[in-house]
Amino acid sequence: MSAPRISVVIPHYNDPDSLRLCLDALDRQTIGRDAFEIIVGDNDSPCGLAAVEAAVAGRARIVTIREKGAGPARNGAAAAAQGEILAFTDSDCVVDPGWLAAGAARVAPGLFLGGHMYVLRPDKPNGAAALEMALAFDNEGYVRRGRFTVTANLFVLRADFERVGGFRTGVSEDLEWCHRAIGQGLSIDYAPDASVGHPPRPDWAALLVKTRRIQRELFLFHLERPKGRLRWLARSVLQPALLPSDLAKILRTPGTEGARLRAITMQVGLRFWRGGAGLVQMLGGKI
Repeated sequence: MSAPRISVVIPHYNDPDSLRLCLDALDRQTIGRDAFEIIVGDNDSPCGLAAVEAAVAGRARIVTIREKGAGPARNGAAAAAQGEILAFTDSDCVVDPGWLAAGAARVAPGLFLGGHMYVLRPDKPNGAAALEMALAFDNEGYVRRGRFTVTANLFVLRADFERVGGFRTGVSEDLEWCHRAIGQGLSIDYAPDASVGHPPRPDWAALLVKTRRIQRELFLFHLERPKGRLRWLARSVLQPALLPSDLAKILRTPGTEGARLRAITMQVGLRFWRGGAGLVQMLGGKI
């Protein structure tokens, strides 16, 4: 049998229920099942291989990756890929039926893609969900202004990925990989029809965990860039100044009416936390 054209790469850690839903969505793709393979890079999940295999139910190959981190899990799964196109998503994501068809139609030699991201809406959004529905995953903005895409929705030719090299750990892996790819001559474009849904964080504690992780990774990323410390200082000081734009987006996001006040309160807290944490990091402290 010939190799499939597309290899879907999914890192996974200890969340077989979400992985099952992710694979269910891939079952609904508009392209034929013989056109793509699925590789799950399991990060040595504590739930055990049997639980992961039960969620996969024969729909994917499982590669066990001992080195901790989503980056190594992606790299290990990508190394086992046979397709000419790599389509990256995350195990807690739900891809739309036309995701693979849209991404595969536009990716090309020297060109990688970031697709449309949106937050999956719960039946009754709380403050955390309302905040993320309004502010999270502006992947079009990331691609067009920041020149990077989240790794939950990334298409690249396998030959180009191998030339650029895999994802790093510790730094902001999506931002670092995309900038490294562009530095090696690749271009990035936006694929609006390649849509992926991501669940919202459930509460304030989960938002803070996410924010702390991103803060650490972004700081290390900035340290590796020219004038990175100066840029980080400016980013930290200006955090509160971004609140009016944030609040306007929250107020005009449909479906969040009953949770907007709580979302606003959370975002104010997160902006001031980022600003203070950034200054602590500048002084050599840990967050």
